[in-house]
Amino acid sequence: MAAESKGKKKKKVGAVKVGSKRMLLVYNPFSGDRTFKNNLDSYAEIFQDGGWQLTLLRSTNLGDIESNISKLRHDDFSAISIAGGDGTINTVINAMRIHNHNIPIGIIPSGTANDFAYCLKIPKDFEKACAKIAFGNETLVDLGMVNGHYFINVCGVGVFANISSQTDPNIKSTFGKLAYYFKGVERLPNLEPMPVRITGTNNIYEMEILLFLALNSAGTGGFDKLAPKAEIDDGILDFIAFPACPLIELPKLFIKVLRNELPEDPNILYFQDHRVKIELTKPEHPYETCDIDGEEGPKLPLVIENIQKGIKLIL
Repeated sequence: MAAESKGKKKKKVGAVKVGSKRMLLVYNPFSGDRTFKNNLDSYAEIFQDGGWQLTLLRSTNLGDIESNISKLRHDDFSAISIAGGDGTINTVINAMRIHNHNIPIGIIPSGTANDFAYCLKIPKDFEKACAKIAFGNETLVDLGMVNGHYFINVCGVGVFANISSQTDPNIKSTFGKLAYYFKGVERLPNLEPMPVRITGTNNIYEMEILLFLALNSAGTGGFDKLAPKAEIDDGILDFIAFPACPLIELPKLFIKVLRNELPEDPNILYFQDHRVKIELTKPEHPYETCDIDGEEGPKLPLVIENIQKGIKLIL
């Protein structure tokens, strides 16, 4: 028996590292391609190695997140990590602001649309994203606000703005971002331009539009350079208005978007400001409800503002 064990190294059993920092990890097991939940133990190990005590919040029903965040005391957690897309981040941030939780957030891009995470160059690999948070540093970034609702990436209004919020979640899970494009094509035969007045700090524009975007980062919908001047901590938002045009002209516009030539088009309204009001100049419109980070937002008229350095991120 002694000879048998000779030469074998005895495995050291180290003490479990218990950190003093407390992290709440919010995740939806059905978001994106539904694979995030498969390796929770690996993520727990990464956070533990970074000195964090990890608590999980599994969210599957509408209202789960706000209900749970409303019950938190202000010293329960040092930070919140969010595994999901722009919509999940939006839900967490709005709940945090409503209940006055001013703690940093970390982002793990596991949703269908992860535009803000892409802008921040957060890795798509879940373990690498967790490590960025576990060993990262705090920084302050801007928030957008529309009629009292907060958004981290985009507020949109018009024919194509609410495609994300009106696309079936099961179709999103199956087809990913293609689901949005299918929904957009479905609407093409019934395009109805929206007559609006856009009032900025120094200018007023009256026009008929197909889509109006207020961007905190450079892109949305997978198009990462819609607003090439955008910075997430500059105190201003980037505004883009797509004017009404014949259906036959839309492919040309789409090609310019793909080539990142949009801001150079003289027919596109592109400007930066810290506060803008947009309102209808004629009564009602079928697409008068705005979309904020892929979730349904308020109806026009809208007052859209930048809250400079309004949220802490761990990067």
